[in-house]
Amino acid sequence: MCLAYPMIRDLWLIGIGTGSPVHITLEGQQALRDATVILLPRKGSGKDDLATLRQKILEDAGASAQVLPFDMPVRDENLPYLERVAHWHDEVAKRWSGAIADAKVSGPVALLVWGDPGLYDSTLRIAERLTPKPTIRVVPGVTALQALTSAHTIPFNTVNGPVTVTTGRQLRDNGWPEGAETLIVMLDGECSFQQLDPHGLHIWWGGFLGMAEQVLESGPLSDAGPRIVTLRGAARSEHGWIMDTYLLRRV
Repeated sequence: MCLAYPMIRDLWLIGIGTGSPVHITLEGQQALRDATVILLPRKGSGKDDLATLRQKILEDAGASAQVLPFDMPVRDENLPYLERVAHWHDEVAKRWSGAIADAKVSGPVALLVWGDPGLYDSTLRIAERLTPKPTIRVVPGVTALQALTSAHTIPFNTVNGPVTVTTGRQLRDNGWPEGAETLIVMLDGECSFQQLDPHGLHIWWGGFLGMAEQVLESGPLSDAGPRIVTLRGAARSEHGWIMDTYLLRRV
C-alpha cells in the first residue's frame, strides 16, 4: 500500500539504544539537533515511561525540533500473522501522515527508533510504504544484542563460532535451529525457551536492558528458566510492559 506523503523529503531513523539515554551516539545526537520535526509515538496507557525516555533523550541532545506525537495502532489479532503485520505497517504509515498533516515541514523529519533501525524493527519497512518516497537516512543505535552481552559480561560468540539470531515465534514453531551453537532470541513474549529440551543449554536473559529497571538472570536453562518466567511476569506486571531478550548456548 502506498500513501501520499509529499511533506517529507528527508526521513531520518535514529537508533536510540535499549533504554539508557547515554546509548545514543554522537552522530545520533547531532541528527536530533539538525532535525526540523521529530515524530514521537505514544503506545498507550502503562507505557508513558517510553515517551518520557524519548523526551529525556531529546533534552540531553539539545534538540529544538518541533515534536509531533502520534498514537500507535494496535495489531488486529484476528488476522493471519503476515497479513496482520502488513496491515499494521500500513496503519502506522497513516499515523505518520496524520501527525504532520497540519505542520509546516521544511527540513528533515526524524523518528527515534528503539534499539537499532536495522535489527528486528519495522520502521524501514513502514518508510518504504510512503510515496513519493523520501530520502532515508539511518543512524545506527546500540542493539539489544550488544546491551545483553555487555550486561552479562559475556562474549557474543565462541571462538570462531556461529551465532543465530531469531524470534520467539520461530523458536516455538521450529524448535532449536539445526547446527546452531549460540542462539539470540528476540521478540519473545511467551518465554519460548520452555519448549526446548534444557539439557546442555545455558541461558543469559535480560529485561529493560540499559534502563534503571534492568533485570538479569542466567544459568543452566533447567534451573534459570523457571526463575526467568517468574521474574519476567513480576516485572511486566509492575511496569505494564517489558522489553527483553536472551542468549542460549550449548555448553
